[in-house]
Amino acid sequence: MNDFVFKIKSSISESITVKTALMNNCIAEIEAIGKKLAEIIGSGGKIMFCGNGGSAADSQHLAAELVVRLRSSINRKAIPGLALTVDTSILTAGGNDIGFANVFARAVEAYGKEGDALVAISTSGNSENVLNAVSTAKQREIVTIGLLGGSGGTILSECDLTVVVPSKVTARIQESHILIGHIWCEMIEEINFPDMF
Repeated sequence: MNDFVFKIKSSISESITVKTALMNNCIAEIEAIGKKLAEIIGSGGKIMFCGNGGSAADSQHLAAELVVRLRSSINRKAIPGLALTVDTSILTAGGNDIGFANVFARAVEAYGKEGDALVAISTSGNSENVLNAVSTAKQREIVTIGLLGGSGGTILSECDLTVVVPSKVTARIQESHILIGHIWCEMIEEINFPDMF
């Protein structure tokens, strides 16, 4: 067997192992958060997302699933989702003028209101700018949700609700984050648009 075949099989096997642990240990948290997000949307709130790197990409991905749609067979109204990671002018001005540690907090201050949710995505749970966004959200009575990995880091104890993917491998955590995000999008759709299912 060549080295790449072994590596591919190992990566797939590791991903399956992490997702099995997620299924066995985190279902209650995933369900509770999905219901809470659906409730927030049903009450006229919005969901904001933030994170760095791959977690920034996940923020954009999940916001797009809400605003456009997750399933092409479901022709529903737009759901208000906002990735705080997409405006390069805001991010670079914020990084330059108030420091990169504050760019997401500033966006939460600008866009967030009581009754909204912030999904704070961090594979380590220690991203300073994500933690600061959580702190600002809490001050504004925005529901804070941590989508985390490893030990959950410093963000774990600061959020109202959390899911911690049981892995220390960034790639495996990110793969699970997008799975969880898709599950939440499905729940939001099915709870808020029951006649379409």
